[in-house]
Amino acid sequence: MKKNVVLAFLIFCPLSRAQNPAYQTVEIHINELIDGTLLLPDGIQNPPLAILIAGSGPTDRNGNQPMLQNNSLKYLAEGLSKKGMATFRYDKRIIKQIKLNTIKEEDLLFEDFIDDAQAVINYFHPDFTRVFIIGHSEGSLIGMVAAQENAVGFISLSGAGRPIDDILKEQIGKQAPNLVAELDQNFTLLKEKKEIKTVNPILASLFRPTVQPYMRSWVKYNPAVEIAKLNIPVLIVNGNKDLQVSVQDAELLAAAKTDAQLAIIDNMNHILKNIEADVMENQMSYNKKELPVSEKLIEMVVGFIGKN
Repeated sequence: MKKNVVLAFLIFCPLSRAQNPAYQTVEIHINELIDGTLLLPDGIQNPPLAILIAGSGPTDRNGNQPMLQNNSLKYLAEGLSKKGMATFRYDKRIIKQIKLNTIKEEDLLFEDFIDDAQAVINYFHPDFTRVFIIGHSEGSLIGMVAAQENAVGFISLSGAGRPIDDILKEQIGKQAPNLVAELDQNFTLLKEKKEIKTVNPILASLFRPTVQPYMRSWVKYNPAVEIAKLNIPVLIVNGNKDLQVSVQDAELLAAAKTDAQLAIIDNMNHILKNIEADVMENQMSYNKKELPVSEKLIEMVVGFIGKN
């Protein structure tokens, strides 16, 4: 369904509306694996389109996982559409595969998610002439690769600035420093396209045979290298209450893309919510739908899109 068909829907079909009728909602089927929600702002012709790409795991269009319900991407999309931006957010392919019981872990590659993002971009381009990509967490890396064609701007939200092997060695090293050497050896084998034949049970979630193809495809991407390839305006955003991705990661991305705009939002956490108190409140926010996303974030994204 291209934009002209969407417009036909607006004229001839009843659409669901938010309580505040600032935008209209259209459910979109991209392909057999990708479904999503398009929000079209009322009264604005040819609005810019922001495509939201979710982070790691079985994350749906709203930013939720089975045991983590926070609606972060839903609230971000709605906040942007209330400000005059069209937005599209979509379920990751594994959501559909899990529902259909067709997922094969050994066949999943990082490039699949890049292909999905590019399929979404190509679906709306060129009918939407100004397409911006907003990638959250792992979606930042996916988005910066996908945005190398047919996008006019890229926004990284809580995106890592280092390859996944560096991040995992740092994270696991803090809890189990004795595993770092084994991690390093395993990632070296993956980079050399070799099989890890003996897997430590403690590290099975990362290196069991059926996951190795995905990890092998993921580890070859360096966010700092990929973001430097972009010849479009870039906004890099992180919160100083992020427990998963550090401010230093945002600074690494900015150092690699020297003309990018860097913004550190005070008290914003990884799922884009404001946290005033301690780590416990931060962790509890991951399962609190009632918490809105940061208004400063919405203002910043709207300002960036508005000037580009």
